[in-house]
Amino acid sequence: MEGGKEKRQKGEKGASPYVCFRIKHPFLLSSIPPFLLFTILPFLLVSFHVHDFHTSLTQMEFDAKSQTVEVSIRMFTDDLETALTQENGGKPIHFGGPTKPDQVLERYVRKHFVVADAQRKQRSYTYVGYEQESDAHWVYIEMPASGADPFKNIVIKQDILMNLFSDQVNLVNIQYNQQKKTVVFRNNQPVQAVSL
Repeated sequence: MEGGKEKRQKGEKGASPYVCFRIKHPFLLSSIPPFLLFTILPFLLVSFHVHDFHTSLTQMEFDAKSQTVEVSIRMFTDDLETALTQENGGKPIHFGGPTKPDQVLERYVRKHFVVADAQRKQRSYTYVGYEQESDAHWVYIEMPASGADPFKNIVIKQDILMNLFSDQVNLVNIQYNQQKKTVVFRNNQPVQAVSL
């Protein structure tokens, strides 16, 4: 910073009153026309704050020891807070707030994530809780494994956040007996039959 200050303070000829620091590598900026730099800069600053894609990730894994299917659902925090605020009748929900949003979160997840058998009989599950990870939240649920093959001929509804974003994509990764399968849920296909 002192390079520009010295020029102005000494009153050297050609010193700009707007320069307050010296760029050590001027070739980096000299290749970009100033009008373009000031046109692009606001968009670059905004793009670091807002994510442009809307996605969630669901992991479903059979735990042989407890004979349960462990489910973890990862969602971006800002999207989830918007969905929960809507679920809460417009009353704002924030994870950093004084009250924990467990009741609203559980109600929301139960509406939008459902597992059923081939006859469309819904499987029960237990809401375990949630955990923050950087800019996202993980929601944990457990369901008893039904039968010898917990993922054989099941139907999954995974339309979390689809009521907010038309481009929402929900990925569901299923892992069982050394097999893995990924199912993609979109607005035009929020319910799918799965077998593993």
